[in-house]
Order: sequence, then structure tokens, then C-alpha cells
Amino acid sequence: MNMLVKGKSTMQWDHVIENGNIVTEETVYQANIYIKDGKIASISADKLTGEAKEITDAAGLYLLPGLIDTHVHSRDKGATYKEDFYHSTQAAAAGGITTVFEMPNTNPPVNNRENFNKQVENLKGKAHVDFGIWGICLGDLNINELQDLNHSGVIGFKYFWGYAVNKNTFELIYNYEEGMKNVIPPCDDGEVYQMLDEVAKTGKTFAVHAENSDLINYLTKKMKETNKSDYDTVLASRPNLAEELTIQAGIAMAKKTGTRLHILHVSTAEGVELIKRAQEEGYPITAETCPHYLFLTNEDYEKIGPEMKVYPLVKYKKDQDRLWEGIKEGVLSFVCSDHAPHTAEEKEGNLWTVPAGMCGVETLASLMLNAVSDEKITIQQLVSLLSTNPAKQFGVYPQKGTLQVGSDADLTIVDMDKETVIKREKLHSKSKVTAYDGIHIKGMPVMTIVRGTAVMKDGRIQSNLIGELVTPG
Repeated sequence: MNMLVKGKSTMQWDHVIENGNIVTEETVYQANIYIKDGKIASISADKLTGEAKEITDAAGLYLLPGLIDTHVHSRDKGATYKEDFYHSTQAAAAGGITTVFEMPNTNPPVNNRENFNKQVENLKGKAHVDFGIWGICLGDLNINELQDLNHSGVIGFKYFWGYAVNKNTFELIYNYEEGMKNVIPPCDDGEVYQMLDEVAKTGKTFAVHAENSDLINYLTKKMKETNKSDYDTVLASRPNLAEELTIQAGIAMAKKTGTRLHILHVSTAEGVELIKRAQEEGYPITAETCPHYLFLTNEDYEKIGPEMKVYPLVKYKKDQDRLWEGIKEGVLSFVCSDHAPHTAEEKEGNLWTVPAGMCGVETLASLMLNAVSDEKITIQQLVSLLSTNPAKQFGVYPQKGTLQVGSDADLTIVDMDKETVIKREKLHSKSKVTAYDGIHIKGMPVMTIVRGTAVMKDGRIQSNLIGELVTPG
């Protein structure tokens, strides 16, 4: 293959990557990539003439279009004692991720144009990799701000279905109880419908955390009366039905409003079935899942402990099996980390009270590469799941998500023969809380390149803070 389509026959290249195996959604082929001014200038099976400021010999390695993590909570601004954007994007770079999409439940939240602009200013000087920013939907509190958020450049809109909101800080409250002071109750179905209808006008994704709070609140009270705090008892308070009911409601409303509904962190077999059915009917319903649902089940809690507590909770083996099937069927469009760190001290204690969330952005790619080694997916499918599909979903393709002339020179270079053991103390996040400590993996990112600049080589962070804002279109 020879795709010299830009520039003269003799050039001054910024970076040339030679002899690598380029991976697309469909195929793998050997070629050289020539980078100029942060863009891919040429792809050629033959060596082109000219001088290069930097040459990388990628013989035996795989060149993936830069990997994207669409679901990251860096706590910045907010609870930065747990994590901040400097550390989360450093972890992303170390893990082979070239772009992250930052979630909007910060303090202040990304609920209007002013706060979006403030967040851009806050994050851009801390970013090791490129980033997009989600906007938050808070019902009547900011329904009139959504169009301005859209024009500002949010990557999509997120709604935490069933969560209450602190009146003063806009902090989300997991388990709402009547009578709570200074708390705005969860939105009713009318408000949810209104949000879907308003976001539909933007053409962007309306993403939902799908758990039915009424059911969870009822079952939580019932399960706590047993005076048990083992994992299966807590799981009984947030069962598969909680996700199923919310996905059903979301799909029904999206059908009426024409909204591009996206189901976040799907954890159940029932959820996969509902989404598959809606897709077969022709509706623009998409979904994601996360490594904790693909690699863990309720049976792992005895070994791992509270560090694996996330919301939605990790479910059962039957759910895990259906999620893998959903990936192979294309029902689940991509896999993301839901990186949401807490301190080690916060994760100690009673399972009912410890917070939900853990580190994930640094281990996302390596866990999925191990799935390639285990033949659960192909490396081409990995490119779809972690690069091309996310880029297309959020309107940043072909700037991101592909290796073609004119695209950003974002690459994740992978050694499929490299083996390692995940160790918490080596994570680059502020927090070291992970459910994957001690897991052996085969297949590792060995270089992360953002717009032509290597930000990670062999696990070591290389560059200054070069990350830039990415917006749809």
C-alpha cells in the first residue's frame, strides 16, 4: 500500500514511524507513517525521501489510531484530593489513551456556557492528552442552558437518572430520601422527557446513568434490615431490574423524541437485550460497557473487597457473558473506564457506606489488549471499540479515531508480546485504588503519541502538558 497523497517527494518530517503494523477496523497492514505539523502527512509501504526530526522503528509492533476513553471523572474542580486532571491525563498517557472525555459532575458542574468556558481554562493547562468535555443535564435547573452548552462545544450531554442534587454545590446524591435538607429531589419523568426533547434539537448524544432510584431506595431499606453487608446482599439492593427499568423508560422516551440515547456503563444481560431490540427496530440507541463488568463478577468480591464497588454494581457471570456477546454483535459500541477514583481510606469500611468508583483510565487499554491475546476479540475489534466508534459517536471523526492522511497524528503503539502484572503502586493517578492489582496481562501500549508528540515511551511520561480541547465537528 502506498498512500503518498500530500506534500513533495522530499520533505522535512517531524516524526516518522517505520515498519509498523497499521490496524484499522477491517485489516492489518505494514506501512510507514509520516507526520508533519501534528497531522498524518503520508502513509506509505515504501520509504519516502526526506529528513526526519524523529524516527521510531515499530518493527513487530502494532500502530493503533489513538485510543479514546469517553468516560472519565477527574474530580477537577471538586474533590481534587482524590484525583485531578494532571494526574488522570498522566495516567491516560501511561495507559495508551490519547483523548479523554471529562464528565461534567464537577464543582461547579458544566451546566452552562460560563462554567464550560471556566472548565476549559481549568483543564487545558493540566492536560497530558487531548480532551473533550461533557455537559450535564439537571432538569428544570438548566433546561434553558442546553442550547448554549451545545454551541460552546460540549461532546455530549449526561443525565444521572434518579440522582438528587445538592442545592448549594450541585453535587450529586446517590440515595435520595424524602426530607433531606438543601437537596433538589430527582427529576420526574416529565422533566426527563423535556431534557430528551431539548437535547434532540442539538443532534448530540444524551447519555444516561441507568438505575431506577425508587426501586433502589425501597430495596436498600429492605436489605439493610437484614443487618448483612456482604456483596450479594448489597447487590440485591441494586439488582438487574434497576437498570432494566431505566433503560426501558429511556428507550421509550427516545423513540418519541428522536433523541440519540446512549446507555452508560451497561452491566446486565437484560440491558443488552433491550438495546439490541431497539437497534433492530432502527432507533439510534447506543451503549457502552466497562472493564469491571467484562473481567469481574460478584464472585470476585471475596478476593478483591470494597475496591471493586462501582455503580452500577458488578453483576453475575451470566451478565458478563452477555456483555461479551453484545460486543461481538456490535450492540455495545465501545468500552470505557468510568475512571472515578477515591482514596484508599475512603474505600475501607462497611460496603453499604464506602463510595462507588475506582481508577480505570490507565488499565483500560491493557485489559482489552489482554482480551485480544485471549482471543475474546480481535485487534481490529479493539480499534473499533476504543477508537473509531467513539470518534464517530461524538462527532470528532476523522480528526480522531483513524489513521489516515489529514487526521491528527494520534497513535497508540502496542507490543502484543509484552507481558506484565498490574501493580497499584505503579499507577499514575493520585489514587491507587484498583480492582486489578496483581492481574497478569499480555499486550501493552509501549508508546502514546498525541498529534505527533510522544507523551509516553515504555511506561514513562515524556512530554510537557500539550493536551488541547476537542469539540464535535
